[in-house]
Amino acid sequence: MFKHAQLESVKAWIGDPTHGALPLHARIQRAIRQLILDGALDAGRPLPASRALAKSLGVSRDTVESAYGQLHAEGFIERRVGSGSFVSGKLQRTPGRSSAPRTGARPGPAPAPQPGPHLSQRGAALFRDGGVRDFPAPRPFAPGVPETRGFPLHTWERLQRQVLKEHGTQALRHGPPQGVEALRRAIADHVNLERGGHATAERVLVLTSSQQAMTLCAHVLLDPGERIFIEDPVYHGARKAFDAAGLRCVPVPLDGQGMQVARLGADAEPARAVFVTPSHQFPTGTTLALERRLALIEWARQRQAWIIEDDYDSEFHYAGRPTACVQGLDAHERTIYIGTFTKSLFPGLRIGYMVLPPQLVAPMTVARTLLDGHSAPIPQLTLARFMEDGHFGAHVRAMRGVYAKRRDVLAELIHRHLGDFLAPTVPAGGMQMPCTLSCDIPERTLIDHARRAGIELLGLSGLHASDGGQPGFLMGFAAYTPAEMESAVEALAEVLRKSSSSTHGQGPRDRG
Repeated sequence: MFKHAQLESVKAWIGDPTHGALPLHARIQRAIRQLILDGALDAGRPLPASRALAKSLGVSRDTVESAYGQLHAEGFIERRVGSGSFVSGKLQRTPGRSSAPRTGARPGPAPAPQPGPHLSQRGAALFRDGGVRDFPAPRPFAPGVPETRGFPLHTWERLQRQVLKEHGTQALRHGPPQGVEALRRAIADHVNLERGGHATAERVLVLTSSQQAMTLCAHVLLDPGERIFIEDPVYHGARKAFDAAGLRCVPVPLDGQGMQVARLGADAEPARAVFVTPSHQFPTGTTLALERRLALIEWARQRQAWIIEDDYDSEFHYAGRPTACVQGLDAHERTIYIGTFTKSLFPGLRIGYMVLPPQLVAPMTVARTLLDGHSAPIPQLTLARFMEDGHFGAHVRAMRGVYAKRRDVLAELIHRHLGDFLAPTVPAGGMQMPCTLSCDIPERTLIDHARRAGIELLGLSGLHASDGGQPGFLMGFAAYTPAEMESAVEALAEVLRKSSSSTHGQGPRDRG
């Protein structure tokens, strides 16, 4: 059973008005999660039986079971048949955490002023100078492209008319460089509710894209020549942003549990940052294990380094709920969380965002003014209303169902028509499917031949920093109907057959 103080902490957490937007089971889950993270519940500690805890909290047993189920799915607890629930033995207390969970209550004495953030020389110069205050149809199988034909355009148009009627010509003026407050508030609510984050409107910076966010991180946080750890393989847009800033990218290999975080601490030469896609790694689709997330946070705390977390398509998961974002687990405020609406809504919207540690909000906002000044107010205000009225959540849920079916269709089509050439890995989420080549045709040759046949393929080899990457493709499925995919797969099969017969007379590899 919980000690009296622990039970009272859970009651205080779930009764705090600042958590009122969360469902009851989520409040219980996060309160217990915080007790575990703060070390108030040690590894291996038994938890109260769901019936007993429900009685103590005055809630239904199903509510407690839902909370325990999510804690188990995220790896915080273990459930043993006939024995009960226990804090996971893999977890260790992170030094520097308080002994009680945050409750959102107003603190007593004001904390001492924190030292200013350690910026790059370029970032410090941008902050000092004050910045500038003036404010095609996709082809199969291009990855990362959402379906736009089912977007509720009439709803969007209606909300935009409401915005124009309410704001008039004021909506035509320059917007604040940090973003419209209504949208920042809606984003913070979304990140907290859906991703388990710790966000406030004051910590959100609205941008045009996640690419802009990575460029800002590269230029503001690090100097040319400094090292940044990246996943191997890695999202090509991130690698290009870091290379353009003159950073030294250090690849870290992956396994079935994501980035091998232990290698960061074993590296003798320090690095100032790490870039990760923990919820749905690009391009492999793996999820970073909970113990590695906590180890990553501890590494950043010890080294005073930054974690750049790209949560690019976490809305689209097809089995249960996704694990909480790293930012929501980081009590030391070393994580920059990046999100985008390009994939969850439509690319033409051009709205992304960062949730920043408080000490980075002003430097990042000032630096942003030198890139494009601000994001257009009318789309921001419309999106804020779209989210507040529940349309965003409804659209994402609808697309989640559509994409899951299309993923299954593509997997079946590949097995039926391309089984001698490609081996797909069916992802648990996301909008694209990695497929490795099981024949001896050069990857680059196939990409070129497929493009001439009207098919877009993203090669996997080029996403690896090392030479050990297996050739293959990343095939997007979200934007294409089953009929469109079937036609494209048949065309791709013909391309592969022709390429196979013309490449030194070689056919598919013997996979037996």
